[in-house]
Amino acid sequence: MRAVILAAGRGSRIRHLGDGRPKCLVELEGKPLIERQIAALRRGGVDEIGVVRGYRAEMIDFPGLSYFANERWAETNMVMSLAAAAPWLRSGPVIVSYADIFYRSELVRGLAGTPGQLVISYDRAWRRLWTRRFADPLADAETFRINAAGQLLEIGGKTTRIEDIEGQYMGLLKFTPPAWSAVEALLSTLEAPIRDRLDVTGLLRRLLTGKELPVGTFGTDGQWGEIDNPEDVALYQNMVREGELLLEDALSGREPTAG
Repeated sequence: MRAVILAAGRGSRIRHLGDGRPKCLVELEGKPLIERQIAALRRGGVDEIGVVRGYRAEMIDFPGLSYFANERWAETNMVMSLAAAAPWLRSGPVIVSYADIFYRSELVRGLAGTPGQLVISYDRAWRRLWTRRFADPLADAETFRINAAGQLLEIGGKTTRIEDIEGQYMGLLKFTPPAWSAVEALLSTLEAPIRDRLDVTGLLRRLLTGKELPVGTFGTDGQWGEIDNPEDVALYQNMVREGELLLEDALSGREPTAG
């Protein structure tokens, strides 16, 4: 199994934590996010890891990894960064990870083992975390609905109804070559400015609308996080110290469990 980390963007919302360095190098409990991702991916069964670089690419230099370049990182969004890794996406299954998240190896293993051409991870227990991160969780949370078979029905919309949110997408997903072929076909129909602005959630919405392929899901219950601002870092570090959050490096010596 291969994995690709999308680390081309600058991450302006993290303010002083990101001054002069890519967002994936922001530290949580003394370790950069990308190192946490690499450890979780490898322990989760990934054999080969690639990184899509852009902003300050020279700062992302870890031995044993492969690298792709999004030369237009300042003008494009995440889907164009993903497209930089197209040779891998065309040749076999690939776990794709955002660069501003952390997670544990059991999530990687569960996602990799879930049947489906395109599968995304989501947090069923999202409200526990969102109420800690936001004064009004609904101000940031997006719609997320699945059917009885676990296939995605809706994602990425705004709502005032908690019933419209069955979980939150985590920024960790699995592509297979048929899924990537469907994505490339879709992208070929879009004008360049639209392609350039497209994020992964927007891509998923377009795939659902066009019914190009079913989108499967793999659910988990917490024990992950995304970092959008310095307050997030402080929150997660406090959760670790209070025993509410167990990071991957605290699991060494334990057998991985199902997600």
